[in-house]
Amino acid sequence: MGIDRRRRASLALTLNFLALFLAVSALTTSYWCEGTRKVVKPFCTGPVTTKQAFCIRFNSSNINDTRLVQYIWETGEDKYVMRKFHTGIWFSCEQNINMTGEKCRSFLYVAPTNERGVLWLCIVAECLYILLLATGGILMSIEVCQFGNVIDGLKLNAFAAIFTVLSGLLGMVAHMMFTTAFQLTVSLGPEDWKPQTWDYSWSYILAWSSFTACMASSVTTINRYTKTILEFKHKRRNIEKNLKIKQKLLELDSPEQVWDMYISSVPSTAEELLDLSSNGRKLSNTSIFLDLNDLPDPQGEEYC
Repeated sequence: MGIDRRRRASLALTLNFLALFLAVSALTTSYWCEGTRKVVKPFCTGPVTTKQAFCIRFNSSNINDTRLVQYIWETGEDKYVMRKFHTGIWFSCEQNINMTGEKCRSFLYVAPTNERGVLWLCIVAECLYILLLATGGILMSIEVCQFGNVIDGLKLNAFAAIFTVLSGLLGMVAHMMFTTAFQLTVSLGPEDWKPQTWDYSWSYILAWSSFTACMASSVTTINRYTKTILEFKHKRRNIEKNLKIKQKLLELDSPEQVWDMYISSVPSTAEELLDLSSNGRKLSNTSIFLDLNDLPDPQGEEYC
């Protein structure tokens, strides 16, 4: 039983550390959502010898000459460029217009003013999620490493289960709040940020994978605690049952109880008792306990 309990403890601890690693990775990266923005190309500056894909060029490089009629050849969708972006809890980054490098800004300032409170609650919940998850992992590590009293291990197990369950609930709420805040920012955010297309990215998958591992760790911890308690209760019932049996045997061995108990049938008269001995029956092989007070008075005198 001890080896099986330690294996379950190791499994819960492994799941806890996995959830902690995934949660920290998701929180510190900015790839929760990614997509593209449709942006108008800027005008090309300087001498243009070849066609530029990321700016609009004129038919002449001398754009300051007012005597020349300037023409642009880009029409329709050619006037736009699709710039990729990715967003996390902390930052929202977008490609530069020449498609080299990125420009980042805080997502708190991108979100609408009335939604910044939800985003702050999301950040606080994510930090508490990681803190409680780490606390549960520390308690599980102490339980795995200690070889002392089993009761102390059960107490650590119970506290670790409580912290892990609470962290999982906070993580779920934080992920849902970010999802809501991002969708509202897409609808009500500034025009220079609104995406053309977007979808959830790998950081978002890491966050929900961390929540799944956290809940698996908490279920394993609670199952281990419950199974240990049931094993102790089963052993306790067996011990109590054995003690009751021993107590009854001790009571039966006491002289007062043995004197009042008839192990074999007692003859109703003294003559039957004498007949048994005269017929050759061995009274020594049969234990007969007779309370003389139970015999009728005449028969008692006759027996004497």
